[in-house]
Order: sequence, then structure tokens, then C-alpha cells
Amino acid sequence: MTRRLLTAALLAIGLLSPVHAQTTDESLRNEVQSAIDKGLRYLKSKQAADGFFGSADHPAFTALCVMAIMGDPRATDKPMPTEALKAYSWLLKNQKPDGGIYRIGLPNYNTSLSLTALTMAGREDKYRDAILRARRFVIGGQTDDGVKGELDSPGDGGIGYGSSPPSDMSNSHFALEALHHARIYLQDDPAAKNEPQLNYSAAIDFVTRCQNLSATNRSTWVSDDARNKGGFVYRPGESKAKPDDLGNGKVALRSYASMGYAGLLSLIYADIKPNDQRITAVKEWLNKNYSVTENPGIGNEGLFYYYHTMAKTLNVAQIDFLQTADGQRHNWRADLAKQMFNLQKEDGSWANENGRWMEKDSVLVTAYAVLALEHAIRRL
Repeated sequence: MTRRLLTAALLAIGLLSPVHAQTTDESLRNEVQSAIDKGLRYLKSKQAADGFFGSADHPAFTALCVMAIMGDPRATDKPMPTEALKAYSWLLKNQKPDGGIYRIGLPNYNTSLSLTALTMAGREDKYRDAILRARRFVIGGQTDDGVKGELDSPGDGGIGYGSSPPSDMSNSHFALEALHHARIYLQDDPAAKNEPQLNYSAAIDFVTRCQNLSATNRSTWVSDDARNKGGFVYRPGESKAKPDDLGNGKVALRSYASMGYAGLLSLIYADIKPNDQRITAVKEWLNKNYSVTENPGIGNEGLFYYYHTMAKTLNVAQIDFLQTADGQRHNWRADLAKQMFNLQKEDGSWANENGRWMEKDSVLVTAYAVLALEHAIRRL
């Protein structure tokens, strides 16, 4: 791969910023790069001979690891690493005739992350067909229960794991992210007009139905109480956080931060304008609930998924500081980096003591952590 192709791929994926930071802390940058280097060494040491990382049952693990390898800030002036070539080859071997990249289940989840990883290869022709096929599969996973084009269920317009509906905010944001990055493969191609398109209107409606904001979401469960207004839940009517008792017999579905960032990123990738009230509301919620020590709303559950989702979303949104209710401005890049230093183990890995969502798996969690640091370092 040429330096030009890889640089273009990193710019597209949000792992390379075209704008230099206003101020540079060279010492902190060096520490972050050192943590990335150690994390990548750990991941590479765990690659199987066949090319996959972690669980062979879940290509998404391999996709996240190859994204971390390709996102290394030092990779833009080097050929594609051998580990990445092997991982891409393994992903392609697991592509089904229907275009999906999966093995035993969770087809939409595995394919969306694999598609994003493939788009980081730098528009090489040998991946083009696989990318377009995976893109069609992801689009085909959009939920439409009942009458086509009409809202027949709360999950309509969204995307779920694929093997068992309904739609959810996490899988929907992975799908929207993957489709955003795959757009470049439709440019300057006369045949692109024949490619299927996601129903973005329905997707935006689904994302809107996951937000605690009564001005745009008229669902009966929505609450505008101070703790939850503007935030997001897992799917319409369901949160993975414990509900909030508001008193007088009223209960609110708790907004939590990882879904807040997934919601914001989804709105951005669906081309919603920055001054839209859904975006301003979730930004306000995320500012008030800023933390690098927990996943606000659910503590240490899904903590490293949160770190990754927060870092990539804030990087894409070009947000350098968050301001909490006490008026303090926080440099999230520096704060997150320092927290990650404290959590990294001697062998370069990370793992969550809370095993929910497979976060005791050091390969999965180390990929999340390295990706988060790669997003953070770009504007330090």
C-alpha cells in the first residue's frame, strides 16, 4: 500500500486529523504513542496462524484489531503490516455468498465492523468487490417490519445483530459508520447508480426514537427529567442501565453515555445538521455527564466500548473540550490518555474486571483501548 492511499484511508476513517492541534504536549504524545506501541505488540502476539484475532467465531474481533493496526500514527509511511494483510485475507475467506462476513451468528454486527476495517485498506482494487458486497449485506439488514416504508414497529429503520431482531442503537451506529466510510467506493463509478441505498430517513427516525427528548420523540417512555434529557438508550423503550425513580410513581429509562456517543455519531453520519436540536441536546447531556473513570449511567459495564465510542465520536465531531455543569473545561484527550496509562497491564494489554459484553477478553478490550488512544493522539 502506498503512503498516499493509507493517508487517505485514515483521513476518511477519522484516525488522522488534517488540522494540527492548537497546542502540542510532546511529552504526553510520546507517552500515548508508547502505550499504543505496547498495545499493538500485545495484539500482534495474539494473532492466530490463520490470521484471526481473539475469537474465530466473531470476525468483528479481527476487524477491530486490524483497525487498530492500520490506525497506528506511524503507519502512514510504511507498507501494510504483515499482520494486517493476514487479517484481511482471513476476513475475506469468511465472506459468505450473501456478502456478509460472519461465522456462527451476529451477522450484521460482524459484517459492519469488518466493512469498516476493509475501508481502511486504502481503496485497493483487491478489496473493492468484497467491500461492495458487504455494503449490500449491511443495507439489507435494515429492519422493516410489516408494510414497507411505514412505521410498523419501534425497530423499523434500525439495524440489530441480525440473527435475532429487534434493532438497537449499538448495531445501528456500527452500520451507519461502515456505510459512511464505504461511500468512497461509489465515487467515480458509473455502475454505482445501481447499488442499493440505505433508507436514511427511516434510520434517522429510529435513532430519534432512541433519544430521551420529547420535542422529537413522542414515545410514551420518553422523559425530559434533568438526568436523562437528550441522552440515548439502547433501543426504543429499553435501556441497559437501571431505571431512574423520579418519585410520585414515575420511572424514567436511564440514558447512558456509550449510547449517547453512538447516537451522536449516528446523527453525524446521517448528515444531520450540527444545529439540529437532537444533536445539541445530546451534546449537552454528554457534557454534563463527562467522565473517563466510568461509563456514565452504567458504571464499569462496557467501559472500554465506551472509551472507544467516546473517542471516535468526539474526534469526528471535532470536539476538543467538554464542559461540565460546574463550568470546568476538560481536555478529554489528555484525561482519557492518562486514565488508559493507569489501566494498561505490564504486557501491554487492557481488560475490564466487569465481564459484561465480553470485556474480560483482553484481545477485544485492547483493540478498543488502542483505537481510543489513536483517536486521542491526533490532536494532542
